[in-house]
Amino acid sequence: MSEKYKPQYPRMAQFKTATDLRTYLSTNNIALPFDDTLLPPAESPFSEPISLKSGKTVGNRLCILPMEGWDGTTDGRPTEFTRNRWKKFAVSGAKLLFGCEAVAVCHSGKANPNQLVINNDTFSDFVELRQMMLSEHATLFGTTDDLLIGLQLTHSGRFSKPHSHKQFEPKILYSHPILNKKFGLATDYPTLTDEAIDQIIEQYIEAAVLAQKAGFDFVDVKHCHGYLGHEFLSAVDRDGKYGGSFDNRTRYLRSIVAGIRQAAPGLEIGMRLSAFDMLPFKKGPVGTGVPESAEDYPFAFGGKSNGVEIDLTETKAFLALAESLGIQIVCITAASPYYNPHLTRPALFPPSDGYLPPEDPLLGVKRHLDVTHELKQAFPNLVIIGSGYSYLQEWLPNVAQYVLRNGMADSIGFGRMVLSYPGMPADMVAGKSLVRNLICRTFSDCTTAPRSGLISGCYPLDPLYKKSPEAEQLKAIKDNL
Repeated sequence: MSEKYKPQYPRMAQFKTATDLRTYLSTNNIALPFDDTLLPPAESPFSEPISLKSGKTVGNRLCILPMEGWDGTTDGRPTEFTRNRWKKFAVSGAKLLFGCEAVAVCHSGKANPNQLVINNDTFSDFVELRQMMLSEHATLFGTTDDLLIGLQLTHSGRFSKPHSHKQFEPKILYSHPILNKKFGLATDYPTLTDEAIDQIIEQYIEAAVLAQKAGFDFVDVKHCHGYLGHEFLSAVDRDGKYGGSFDNRTRYLRSIVAGIRQAAPGLEIGMRLSAFDMLPFKKGPVGTGVPESAEDYPFAFGGKSNGVEIDLTETKAFLALAESLGIQIVCITAASPYYNPHLTRPALFPPSDGYLPPEDPLLGVKRHLDVTHELKQAFPNLVIIGSGYSYLQEWLPNVAQYVLRNGMADSIGFGRMVLSYPGMPADMVAGKSLVRNLICRTFSDCTTAPRSGLISGCYPLDPLYKKSPEAEQLKAIKDNL
C-alpha cells in the first residue's frame, strides 16, 4: 500500500483523552469498553497470576502471541534475526509466551522457505533458543519460575510455500470453490489422502516429543488462520475419516493429542483457534474489501451459512472437546490473514496483498473482544487468551484492564506490537506511561515485507530493520503498489 494512502478513519493517536475516544465511539455506535484511568500496580489485574491445573503458575495476565517468522535458514534453523525476535519475547515482561513462533513439523508444511522446522537435525537450536530466553528473562526479572514457554507446531496446508515466497505448494483437504480459484488451483487439484494425514499426525507427535526434550512447557497445536488444522474444521464435504461429520473433522486434533499423551507424557497442550470465519474477501472497485460472492457458504467454521455472520455453535462444541482432552490453554483469534486480514488483524493500513478496511478497525477489535468474552463465559475453566489488540495502540492498556477486571478473558495477547515495543507488557505491569514513539501503528510492514520475500520485523520503528538494506527494498515495493 502506497504511503500516499490517506486513512478513511481517524488514527488512534488522535484520541488524546478518554473523552475524545468515548465521544468518537458514541458518535459512531461502537460499543468498545475501556477504563478511563489505569489502576496503580498494586491493584492492577495485569500482575495477577494464573494457576494451571498442572500446578504451574503464570506470573501475570500478559501474553506474547506466536508469530510467523521469515528469517530462518532454508533448512529450518534460527538466524541472528530470529534470536533477536525471540529475545524481545523474553524481555517483554509477559509471563506467558504462547508458542513463540510458528514452527513447522516438516519442510513441506512450511509457510515460507525461511520458516523454522523442528526435527532431529534442528533440535539443538531449539534447546539454545529456550535457554537464551530463560537467561534473558531472569536477568531482567529475577526468576523464571512463573514463566511459561510454549512452542507452536504448525503445518501450513493450503498455504504451504516451502521453496519460494512466490509459489504456493498447497496441501489441501478439499476443493474450496473460492480459495482454489483465488490462489490459482484447479478444481481437480489433488487433496491429501487419509494416509498422508496419518503421516502428518505422526510428525506432530515427533515434534512434540522434541519440544518436551528441549524443555518447552507446552506445545500449541495450531488450529487457526487457514492453515491445515483450521481447514480440517471446515472440511464438511470431504470423504473419509477426516471429513464430513464434526466427529471426523476433529479426528485430527484427537489423534495428535492422544499421540502426544502417549509419547510425551506430562507435556501440556495448548491451542490457538480461529473461533470464527467468514467468506473470503477481495479488493473491491475502489480498493475496499468486499466479500466474494456465494449463494451458500458451508465452509465458515464458527459462521453462518450466509458467510458474513458469526455462529459459535460448532466453536463451542470444539472447545468442549478440547477441554475433555485435557487442553486448558486456548488463544482465541479469527479467520485468516490470507483471505480476510481485516477480521484477523484490525488495522488502518492494509498489507500489500490486502485491501482497504471495509469497516472501522475498532469494530474489528470489538468483534474479537465479544467473541472471546462469549467463549470465556461458556468455558470458565479454560485459560482464554484474547488477541486482536494491536490497533488500540495507546489505548490498549485501558481496554485490556477493563477486559481483565470483568472476566472477559484471562490473558491479553501481544502480537506485532512487541516487535516495535518489546517492553510494553513490563511497562504496563509497572504502571509506567507508554513510550509513544515505540507503539506499533499497524502499518502492516511486518506482513508486506515477508510476503515480498524479505525478513520479518518492524521496519518503521526497530532500528535493526529501519536501517537495513531490506528497508530500501520494502520502500520501493510499497511505492510501486
